[in-house]
Amino acid sequence: MPHIDYYFATISPFTYLCGIRPQEIATKNGATIKYKPVDIMALFARTGGTALKDRHPNRQEYRLQDMVRRAKRCNLPLNPKPMFWPTNAAPSAYAIIAAQNAGGGDLAKLVHLFGAACWADERDISQDDTIRDCLTQAGFDPDLADKDMMTSADTFARNLEDAVSAGVFGAPFFITDTDQRFWGEDRLDDLDATLSGTL
Repeated sequence: MPHIDYYFATISPFTYLCGIRPQEIATKNGATIKYKPVDIMALFARTGGTALKDRHPNRQEYRLQDMVRRAKRCNLPLNPKPMFWPTNAAPSAYAIIAAQNAGGGDLAKLVHLFGAACWADERDISQDDTIRDCLTQAGFDPDLADKDMMTSADTFARNLEDAVSAGVFGAPFFITDTDQRFWGEDRLDDLDATLSGTL
């Protein structure tokens, strides 16, 4: 059975713009998918990336234009300069890890809800009320926000090490079990085509 490791950051606009398509692609192609949230700033530091605030204005302006275009392509609402960004992504990442371990809900929906909270709904995804609400909407026990945080923290740190070792340098990033790598929401069609054997 094919497999996808899905590395992402809950504060990434391009993770948000993926919606639930990674899960749909996995299901369509009979693949399993492992959700692996990472600390995107630490990943940048480890792999030669540059924090947004330190990028040349040309790059910052292009990013804003591209985000708006991609949001239209994806038919998703987006505020390119949200009120609660950047914010601490660790609490939402811990909740996703705990939910994946617990099972019983819709993990793809949970990942998307965190993105939507930040990039469309003007909510702070570092706050407990937002995290619990997203867990509830995705069919998980909201108390997962407070459960087994040490395990979630350890997994979050390990995901970063796994990402660096696997060749990841941004988010979203997808790696198949045949080591085919895809960076960005705009490469989901290529992921789908590779898994289906047409690329």
